[in-house]
Amino acid sequence: MSLAKPAMRGLLGKRLRFHLPIAFALSLVAAAAFKYGVTEPRKQAYADFYKQYDATKEFNNMRDAGVFESVRPTGE
Repeated sequence: MSLAKPAMRGLLGKRLRFHLPIAFALSLVAAAAFKYGVTEPRKQAYADFYKQYDATKEFNNMRDAGVFESVRPTGE
């Protein structure tokens, strides 16, 4: 009794027909997970921060602390 020859002809096409849809589906799941797990919370955090942010007040605080070399503090 001898072993059967392996089916080499068309093996790549057969494997691709099986694995390509799985890879495509997993990549879509990974992209959706990244979008809703990382980017959406990050956008929401930025939106929440800038709702309360006052650039003029922040500038005045930094100016009074002496962060800027070209701007004199208001107390002088």
